[in-house]
Amino acid sequence: MREYKVVVLGSGGVGKSALTVQFVTGTFIEKYDPTIEDFYRTEQFASMKGLYIKNGQGFILVYSLVNQQSFQNIKPMRDQIVRVKRYEKVPLILVGNKVDLEPEREVMSSEGRALAQEWGCPFMETSAKSKSMVDELFAEIVRQMNYSFLPEKQDQCCTTCVGQ
Repeated sequence: MREYKVVVLGSGGVGKSALTVQFVTGTFIEKYDPTIEDFYRTEQFASMKGLYIKNGQGFILVYSLVNQQSFQNIKPMRDQIVRVKRYEKVPLILVGNKVDLEPEREVMSSEGRALAQEWGCPFMETSAKSKSMVDELFAEIVRQMNYSFLPEKQDQCCTTCVGQ
């Protein structure tokens, strides 16, 4: 069975763990339990994040659609992925989470769609709570990883071809 290394990035409290747990176990975590970035000093987490990005094959960038700042915070994360991977077309999905909180929305769908279009990646709005689009999200990132051609793979092919 093939292993897929998916990295889920976003600000604290946007629902990264909730989306992942909902996908894997089919349950929703009601209580917010701060995960890894909240337990490390900034410089420690920054180096860990770089390592996750370096080893990741596909990326899910999550913001909360009820938090405009979390949407702004997503842009430097994508920049870091491109910088570390040295490739613009990394398998990536932009996700606006918490669609179940529609009355509290701060980030319009059109803003997410426009950013995804600028980046050349899919855009989805999800809800870990109601399980809306969660399975589709993970299916799509796997589909992208299956069809992506990263420069490392092309270089290996070319090196092999040149050597023959």
